[in-house]
Amino acid sequence: MAKIYYDEDADLSVLEGKTVAVLGYGSQGTAQANNLRDSGVNVIVGLRKGKSWERAERDGFEVMSVAEATKKGDIILILLPDEIQKEIFEKEIAPNLSPGKVLSWSHAFNVHYNCIIPPDFVDVILIAPKAPGKRFREEFKRGFGVPGLLAVHQDVSGKAKEIALALCKAMGLTRVGVIETTFKEEVETDLIGEQIVLCGGVSELIKMGFQILVEAGYQPEVAYFECLNELKLIVDLIYEGGLEKMWNDVSDTAEYGGLTRGPRILNNEQTWNAMWEVVEEVQSGEFAREWILENLAGRPVLNRLREIERNLLIEKVGKTLRSAWQKEEKEG
Repeated sequence: MAKIYYDEDADLSVLEGKTVAVLGYGSQGTAQANNLRDSGVNVIVGLRKGKSWERAERDGFEVMSVAEATKKGDIILILLPDEIQKEIFEKEIAPNLSPGKVLSWSHAFNVHYNCIIPPDFVDVILIAPKAPGKRFREEFKRGFGVPGLLAVHQDVSGKAKEIALALCKAMGLTRVGVIETTFKEEVETDLIGEQIVLCGGVSELIKMGFQILVEAGYQPEVAYFECLNELKLIVDLIYEGGLEKMWNDVSDTAEYGGLTRGPRILNNEQTWNAMWEVVEEVQSGEFAREWILENLAGRPVLNRLREIERNLLIEKVGKTLRSAWQKEEKEG
């Protein structure tokens, strides 16, 4: 059984007198920095000069270089993009670490795949909110939260877990529940889930369903509604009450059609084999090596695929429809 922690399991006093340095001010950096500050934690932000620096200053944070923030911070949250972490860690973070500091990641890609090897004199923890930063922040502001994951990779002080739990509470994660995991499990489940369901599987299913309807002679605009726009309504039902609520709230016709036809589309040997190939590529490190080399080469594959996606009919139809809706909303 998973070990789940809630507000009563964490003590915010552990963070008293501590300075938390948030490195990065993207989606997660913005949410975590603001949630921590709203909970009374002393937060500074470490960045390179640019738009994020200006935005963090407008939000009222003390902003400084990554190196300075690492020196000044007792707890360092590394929320920089995966692909640039190694270089910044080696040049600006590692030289400014000292015994007693705590390094925290929200995605353990670089640590798990040994792109970054933290020094043996610091605590190393993981705090992974299971929601995009914008949603994470919104839920915190309304007095609720999102679930999260917690892991301890290196416990030099003997208090790494206490610190991690306190940070989780200050961010609002323990309001819902934080599951204890490992760096390995967080990375592998995250990558596999993204690739076969959340980002890869769902997007391909949307595109294929749309294309089938168009090739069958139906209007692209109607196909867009059926295969993409209405998906949010279905996902909202699943989010609220699992598959049971979704089946209860759709029509009996939709339920019967989904339960009898859905497995014909996905629950077959070919799909299962492809999914297991993805699992093996993540577990063996093959995907990590591929992604690292892709970045070193200037992202030729990703750039080509992005261009293909931008020119899909479903994207063009969607932009036209959304533009019309937004115009109506403004005028209304």
